[in-house]
Amino acid sequence: MIKHIVLWKLKDYAEGASKKENALKVKKVLEDMVGKIPGIITLEVGLNFETSDAASDIALYSEFESREALDAYQIHPIHVKVKDFISSVRTERRVADYEI
Repeated sequence: MIKHIVLWKLKDYAEGASKKENALKVKKVLEDMVGKIPGIITLEVGLNFETSDAASDIALYSEFESREALDAYQIHPIHVKVKDFISSVRTERRVADYEI
């Protein structure tokens, strides 16, 4: 099993919306991928309430069946569309992938 964790910091304002509005949209579009992209075992999106400068705004925790499933997810058209939107509203991204 592969665990895929991503953290984002968002712009204060982007795509005609506030950081809070975009955070909610990011959460929705990520969660909407479940059941549409093969290989996703679980996917959880958390909106951070911590206000320090070191904090990220959004955390994605997901599990995939295999490395191949994660690779297929990365290029799946639904995920590519989600990535494009997130890229337009974020300032920073951190990722960790590991196998258990």
